[in-house]
Order: sequence, then C-alpha cells, then structure tokens
Amino acid sequence: MRRRHMRELFAAALILLAVFGTAACGLFSTPRAGYPSRPESPPPATTAPAPAPPPGPAVLAVKIDNVPEARPPVGIGAADVVYVEPVEGGYSRLLGIFGSHQPPKIGPVRSARETDAELLPQFGHPTLAYSGAAPELLPLIAAAPVTDASDAHQPAAFTRDGSRPVPHNLFVDPSKLPPGAPWPGQNQLTSGPAPGGGIPTGHYEVTFPSATVGFDWSAGEQRWLVSMDGAPYAAVDTGRLGPPTVVIERVKVRESAIHDAAGNPSPIAETVGSGPVTVLRDGQAFNGTWSRPGPDAAATYTGPSGEALLPAAGQVWIVLTP
Repeated sequence: MRRRHMRELFAAALILLAVFGTAACGLFSTPRAGYPSRPESPPPATTAPAPAPPPGPAVLAVKIDNVPEARPPVGIGAADVVYVEPVEGGYSRLLGIFGSHQPPKIGPVRSARETDAELLPQFGHPTLAYSGAAPELLPLIAAAPVTDASDAHQPAAFTRDGSRPVPHNLFVDPSKLPPGAPWPGQNQLTSGPAPGGGIPTGHYEVTFPSATVGFDWSAGEQRWLVSMDGAPYAAVDTGRLGPPTVVIERVKVRESAIHDAAGNPSPIAETVGSGPVTVLRDGQAFNGTWSRPGPDAAATYTGPSGEALLPAAGQVWIVLTP
C-alpha cells in the first residue's frame, strides 16, 4: 500500500514538472508587453557578379605591306588599331584591326607572320586577310582562332592594281570576306583622361635596321602625324595618317626558324608578358609598363605608381620594337 502511494506521488511530481517547464519556456520565449522581440539574424548579403561587357563589332585583321614600293596604302585610316611589326630584312609590316568601320578597299595586302598568331587571339575569332605565308607557318595559322581569308581561300575578294609593281599591288574588298566574330567586350579599347607626369614631346622616332617610323605631334589637329623613313605617310583615301595615341611596346624579339627567299630569318615579337612602354598622347610621353598575361587578353599599360595609361579616343598605333 505504501509503495503504491509513493508511485502516485512520483507520477504527480512528473506532471507538475512538465506543466511548469512548458510555462517556463513560454515565459522566456514570449516577449513581455513593452519589450520588443529579438530580431532574427538577416541572411548573409550576396554580391551579384558584374555583368560582362557587351561584345563589340566583328573584327577584320589585314596584313599590310609597308616597304617603300608598297606606299601609299589604302583604307588604313579606318582601322581601330594599327600594329607596326618587325619583319625580316630589318623592315616593318603593318597589321590593321578593323572593327568600327571597314572601308571598301584595304591594302596592299602581304603575307602573315608568326607574331600575328600570338597577337590575334585577343580579338576573339577575327577574320585574317593576308596573301601567302611560309609553308611552315600555315599549320600555325590553321590552328589559330582566326578565319583564314587569304587570297588562296577567298580569291573573289582580292584584286590587283596594274599601276603598281607586283607583289605590292594586291587589295582586298572586306565586303566579300566572311565576317569575324565579335570583339570580346573585356578586350575592347577604353579611352580616358591622361594622368599627370607626362613629358612634353613634339617628335618620337622608332628605328628598325632598315626602316624608321616617326611621329610628330600636331597641336592643331590633336594627333601624331606619321612618317615612314622620314617622309610623310598618307593613305590614298584619307590623306595624312595620324592617330591621337601611339604606344611604343618594347618587346623581346627572337629569330624564327623560318627564312625569306634571301635567307633572312623572320623575327618573332613576343607580345605576351611584360616590359617597358611609352604612351604618346596629348603632346606628351608617359613612360611605364605594358602587361599581357596571355594570348586571350589585351595588353594594359600602367605608369610608375600603377596609374592607368589610357589612350585618347580614336585610332591607336602600337609599335613593337626590340
């Protein structure tokens, strides 16, 4: 009888403990009048990724002859970018990049070089117009991210000017070529104001073993007037050539295994990496460093303190010099 009484007391105690515990939980979890409830922790903030820059226009790259017999050129004034490359014999050759506008005729068109295979991937998948290449170079062009638009592949797009000597008389009609892919947004030219610290400069000249390229600042026209071998450089259709910005990239140049008919080795300008640079704009020279991490990236230019050396709006010439 006593044991039964103890079990009943124990059961009653458990019931009271459960009731008291529930009430206690309500006491501490339910806010009292006049006291706000504790706010819930907000979810962690998330940062939306920056939108990718929109793609630019389709890109056409054209190899343009630049020996004295090939002058004057046609159509080059419409290019967004003009590269000056060293070639065999100590001469230079031009690579015009046309995106914003394609004129009805460009030339004289000449052969491609190994330097082009490293330069062109930054423009996405451009169409490359050229005339001929060393047999050893053709597999490299075939493997590059370009649409091969040589005169051998697109003969209907090319014509010869009988008033000029062969082989400096071949011209291309861009409207008859397959279009290139859009210019990647992140690699498009971005213009901006010049930083401080520029050196006033009226003339700048780059010398190759057998050629010179000169730039004279015209304050009235706000551009650098181009000269080749000491003579004014003018296009048939647009007159005197003169970009607002000139970039002098000092690059490593090595000899290729490919030689021309005279036995001169074809130089290769290495444009991936980094090195000294001089940016000419606004009648001033800005010294700094160029950097290009890979073939798919465009080069960037920075001053001694890391400030961006941006081009002015308009055409840009980039001279690749040892």
